[in-house]
Amino acid sequence: MKKGLHPDYRPVVFRDRSADFTFLTRSTATSDKTVEWTDGNVYPVIDVDVSSASHPFYTGRNRTLDTAGRVERFNQRYGR
Repeated sequence: MKKGLHPDYRPVVFRDRSADFTFLTRSTATSDKTVEWTDGNVYPVIDVDVSSASHPFYTGRNRTLDTAGRVERFNQRYGR
């Protein structure tokens, strides 16, 4: 591999503020914000909108959609 071609692959903390959930993983993403992790080291932190702790698919808190209305609209638009 050529030197200096690929971005740095380093530990980064991802934080989901809506679920108060953080996890440490490796990534090429960068951030100016930092956080001190439980091991005492300081890592860059990236705030995310959705994670496995807040996504309805993983939490089981799905929203009930108006499926009857969607089916009726589909039938009106495309017929039977």
